[in-house]
Amino acid sequence: MTVAFTFPGQGSQQVGMGCDLAEAFSAAREVFQEVDDALSQNLSKLMWEGPEPELTLTENAQPALMAVSLAAMRTLEREGSISLAEKASFVAGHSLGEYSALAAAGSFSIADAARLLKVRGRAMQQAVPVGEGAMAALLGLDVEQAIKVAAEAAAGDVCQAANDNAPGQVVVSGHLAAVERAVEIAKEHGARRAMILPVSAPFHCSLMQPAADAMAEALGGLEMAAPKVPLVANVSAGRLVAPDDIRTSLVEQVVGMVRWRECVGFMAENGVETLYEVGAGKVLSGLARRINRDLNAQSVGTPDDIETALNAL
Repeated sequence: MTVAFTFPGQGSQQVGMGCDLAEAFSAAREVFQEVDDALSQNLSKLMWEGPEPELTLTENAQPALMAVSLAAMRTLEREGSISLAEKASFVAGHSLGEYSALAAAGSFSIADAARLLKVRGRAMQQAVPVGEGAMAALLGLDVEQAIKVAAEAAAGDVCQAANDNAPGQVVVSGHLAAVERAVEIAKEHGARRAMILPVSAPFHCSLMQPAADAMAEALGGLEMAAPKVPLVANVSAGRLVAPDDIRTSLVEQVVGMVRWRECVGFMAENGVETLYEVGAGKVLSGLARRINRDLNAQSVGTPDDIETALNAL
C-alpha cells in the first residue's frame, strides 16, 4: 500500500476539535501545549470551548487547524511506532495545510509552524478591508470555464480562480462586486450552483500581495530543512524537496491558485493508493473520492480514526 498524508485547510475548524485526542493521548497534549507556548496564547482552550467567532478568525483558525493535524500525526507515529518518512511517499496540504505537512515532514518545528501561521493569518486578514473582498464557489464548471468566468466578471476589478478543488468545484476570489458578477455569469454559463462563501477575506488572489510580502519576510529568516518525503505543492501540483523552492512556493501560494485537483491526481499517477487526511474534518477525503474513485481516502482526526489507521498501516 502506497500512502500519502494530506492536511486540511481553513473551513475545517469547529469548536471542540482535537479535544478527544488530547484526552486520549499524551502525544496530542504535548503538541497542543507546544502551540500554546509558541504563541503565548491559550489557543487550545479557544479550540475546545470557543467562542466560535473567535476561533474562526483567520489568525486563530490557521494555527489551530495545524495543531490538530500535528497532534493526530504525532499520535499516529508514537502509538504505532511508525515513521512518516518510512510510511509515506508524499505529503500535501490544502493552503495552510502545507505548513502542517511541512512540520509533519520535519522541515520546521511545530512551534515555527504556529508562529508562521499566526503571521500568515493576520496578514491575510489585514490585506483587504472587511467587506471589500469575497470568494464564491462555482459548482458544475471546470477550472478552464471558471477562469473565463472570472476574467469576464473582473471588469477592471480583481477576480481570479483561487481553488481548483475537484472536478466541477472551483472557487473564485477577488473584489466583492466582481465576485458577485462572477456568481451571475457562472449561472449563465451553466453552473449547477454558484454562491458567495462565508469567508473573511479574498484568499489566493492578487489582493493578498501584502500578505505574500509578509510571508516572504517571515520565511526568509527561518531555518528550513528538506522534508523527509517530498511535498506536493499547491501552486505547481508537483513535488518539492529543496528548502529554497519550498520557501518560494509558500510565498507564491498566498496569491496563487490552490491546484488541489491536480495535486491529488499527481499523487495517484505516482503510485499513491491511500490518502490519509490528518486533522480536523473530512473535506479532503471527500474531494479525493471525487477526483479519483480508485483512491482509498481516510480521515484521521479522532481516537477511533487513529486506531483504524494504525491497524491498516
